[in-house]
Amino acid sequence: MRIRIIGANCSNGMKIIKNLNKVERELDIPLNIEKINSDDKNKYSIKVTPALIIEDTIVSEGSVLSDREIKNYIKEHCLNEI
Repeated sequence: MRIRIIGANCSNGMKIIKNLNKVERELDIPLNIEKINSDDKNKYSIKVTPALIIEDTIVSEGSVLSDREIKNYIKEHCLNEI
Protein backbone atom coordinates (compact mmCIF):
# COMPACT_ATOMS: atom_id res chain seq x y z
CA MET A 1 0.00 0.00 0.00
CA ARG A 2 1.42 3.37 -1.03
CA ILE A 3 1.19 6.16 1.52
CA ARG A 4 2.60 9.67 1.20
CA ILE A 5 3.06 12.24 3.93
CA ILE A 6 3.40 15.81 2.76
CA GLY A 7 5.18 17.84 5.41
CA ALA A 8 6.93 14.89 6.98
CA ASN A 9 9.70 17.23 8.10
CA CYS A 10 7.48 19.13 10.58
CA SER A 11 6.62 17.99 14.11
CA ASN A 12 3.05 17.03 13.21
CA GLY A 13 4.28 15.13 10.17
CA MET A 14 6.58 13.16 12.44
CA LYS A 15 3.61 12.32 14.67
CA ILE A 16 1.76 10.92 11.65
CA ILE A 17 4.80 8.81 10.76
CA LYS A 18 4.86 7.45 14.31
CA ASN A 19 1.16 6.57 14.09
CA LEU A 20 1.66 4.94 10.67
CA ASN A 21 4.46 2.78 12.03
CA LYS A 22 2.19 1.68 14.87
CA VAL A 23 -0.59 0.78 12.40
CA GLU A 24 1.88 -1.11 10.23
CA ARG A 25 2.90 -3.26 13.21
CA GLU A 26 -0.69 -3.82 14.39
CA LEU A 27 -2.10 -4.77 10.99
CA ASP A 28 1.05 -6.66 9.99
CA ILE A 29 0.94 -5.30 6.45
CA PRO A 30 3.78 -3.56 4.63
CA LEU A 31 3.19 0.14 4.07
CA ASN A 32 5.26 1.96 1.48
CA ILE A 33 5.61 5.29 3.31
CA GLU A 34 6.96 8.13 1.20
CA LYS A 35 8.04 11.24 3.11
CA ILE A 36 7.67 14.44 1.09
CA ASN A 37 8.96 17.86 2.05
CA SER A 38 6.45 20.65 2.71
CA ASP A 39 7.94 22.62 -0.19
CA ASP A 40 6.35 20.17 -2.65
CA LYS A 41 2.78 20.57 -1.37
CA ASN A 42 1.66 22.48 -4.48
CA LYS A 43 2.43 19.44 -6.67
CA TYR A 44 -0.27 17.55 -4.77
CA SER A 45 -2.80 20.42 -4.46
CA ILE A 46 -2.31 20.51 -0.69
CA LYS A 47 -3.05 23.79 1.06
CA VAL A 48 -2.13 22.90 4.65
CA THR A 49 0.45 20.45 5.95
CA PRO A 50 0.78 17.83 7.19
CA ALA A 51 -1.25 15.87 4.70
CA LEU A 52 -1.78 12.14 4.39
CA ILE A 53 -2.35 10.54 0.98
CA ILE A 54 -3.31 6.88 0.71
CA GLU A 55 -3.12 5.42 -2.81
CA ASP A 56 -3.52 8.85 -4.48
CA THR A 57 -6.49 9.84 -2.28
CA ILE A 58 -6.01 12.80 0.05
CA VAL A 59 -7.18 11.52 3.43
CA SER A 60 -6.33 14.48 5.66
CA GLU A 61 -4.89 17.97 5.50
CA GLY A 62 -3.68 20.08 8.40
CA SER A 63 -4.36 17.58 11.16
CA VAL A 64 -2.66 14.69 12.90
CA LEU A 65 -4.74 11.55 12.53
CA SER A 66 -4.65 9.06 15.38
CA ASP A 67 -3.49 5.52 14.74
CA ARG A 68 -7.11 4.38 15.01
CA GLU A 69 -8.25 6.86 12.33
CA ILE A 70 -5.40 5.84 10.01
CA LYS A 71 -6.21 2.17 10.54
CA ASN A 72 -9.85 2.81 9.58
CA TYR A 73 -8.82 4.60 6.38
CA ILE A 74 -6.47 1.77 5.44
CA LYS A 75 -9.09 -0.89 6.12
CA GLU A 76 -11.66 1.11 4.15
CA HIS A 77 -9.27 1.38 1.23
CA CYS A 78 -8.54 -2.34 1.30
CA LEU A 79 -12.26 -3.12 1.18
CA ASN A 80 -12.73 -0.83 -1.81
CA GLU A 81 -10.12 -2.83 -3.75
CA ILE A 82 -12.10 -6.07 -3.44
